Amino acid sequence: MTPSPTSPSALLEFLRTSYPSAVSSSACETDISALSHQIFPSNSYTDNEKIETSQWLTTSSRLATPDEDEAKHAERLGSLNIHLSTRTTLLGSKPSVADVALYYRLAPAVKSWSAEERTGEHGYHHIVRFFDFVQNAPLFGLSIKDEDKVDIDLNDVKFVHKPLDAKEEKERKKKEKAAAAAAAAGGQSVLPIGKGKGEDNSKSSKKEQARDAAAKAEDKVKSALTGENTQQPKKEKKEKQPKAQKLPPKEIPLSPCLIDLRVGHILKAENHPNADSLYVSTIACGDASGTDNTSEYEGQVVRTVCSGLNGLIPLEEMQGRKIIAVCNLKPVTMRGIKSAAMVLAASPRLKEGGEDSHKGPVELVTPPADSKAGDRVIFEGWAGEPEGVLNPKKKVWEMLQPGFTTTTGLEVGFDMDVVPQLQGEEGGQKPIGKLVTASGGTCTVKSLGNAVVR
Repeated sequence: MTPSPTSPSALLEFLRTSYPSAVSSSACETDISALSHQIFPSNSYTDNEKIETSQWLTTSSRLATPDEDEAKHAERLGSLNIHLSTRTTLLGSKPSVADVALYYRLAPAVKSWSAEERTGEHGYHHIVRFFDFVQNAPLFGLSIKDEDKVDIDLNDVKFVHKPLDAKEEKERKKKEKAAAAAAAAGGQSVLPIGKGKGEDNSKSSKKEQARDAAAKAEDKVKSALTGENTQQPKKEKKEKQPKAQKLPPKEIPLSPCLIDLRVGHILKAENHPNADSLYVSTIACGDASGTDNTSEYEGQVVRTVCSGLNGLIPLEEMQGRKIIAVCNLKPVTMRGIKSAAMVLAASPRLKEGGEDSHKGPVELVTPPADSKAGDRVIFEGWAGEPEGVLNPKKKVWEMLQPGFTTTTGLEVGFDMDVVPQLQGEEGGQKPIGKLVTASGGTCTVKSLGNAVVR
């Protein structure tokens, strides 16, 4: 194998060796992310899968970087191991060029792992299983000599995680449910498992009924002889209390605080494969792991965001920069790719009767330099908690967005005077509220004063 796994040219040469009919001699390093279909022609790939393949190519390159911080490297390996715990390949079950790249680039490191690192209690079991699959499966058909493969002893397993027995788990949940139902019934006896009403229970029930009948007859005889009423008085029925009516949900007053505005960090931006006017950005917004409409990239929880900035802002200016993102709009699919947020940008205010030619200029809203991904930003004078997801039918964003503006001092703010729905609010007119972080830093634009922000 080529001794420089981090080099794209070395990876390209390895791909040519394994797939000479799919990777032409004229192919260059920038073509690698698009080679999946040529290498695996029986598979088709969605736009999201193409983007994920490109992201995994970047991650595999960084995993193979020798001078990466040790803690960060361990974090990346841990995330990869968890990702592969429920997947056969990086995309799930579908092979891609990213699988081959990850194998090629990380193989030298895996070869040097100890048995404990491979299959110990805290080892990378799933990465090792993935490597064994990729280097031996006919599906991939890699051109590797046996002596160059990662030597994996399938019998040398240091720690075996106890598998979950699906049948036992189902039975356990069934019993818990039955016990809970019995408790909710006020302590009523539960029939023994395997005993029906027509078996021993019915027999004992008949005996009890006979004893009750005899006891009642005896009471009647005593009552006739003594004149006393031996029967217990009947319990009076309690009147049912009327159910309390549910109060209607509290109406939340209209305010820009309902919009979840956060600092975002663009980790990667590229052209949309199906739309010339769109960029597709991978943005960290401070979300917790497992949040809806997020994924993981380079060990961080990220959102995929489509923005109509292609041709208005150079692609290189999008890379690695911090922005302000609207994080609680309902996700929308834009030309085949789901977008889970919106990037705020400023553009000149149209003159009365004018039409927007969408030719710019456009400037991204820039958060304070000391802010970090996930920091919430609010407009001064409009504190409050944001909605989880804005209801599109209520048009909250559409009503409030006209108040988003920039000042002559190039600060981003909110002007309630141009939002008709806020006219007549208690407290009268308010000054333009600056868009600030918790520490008081103000969000700004480069040069567009008195501009529209959206």
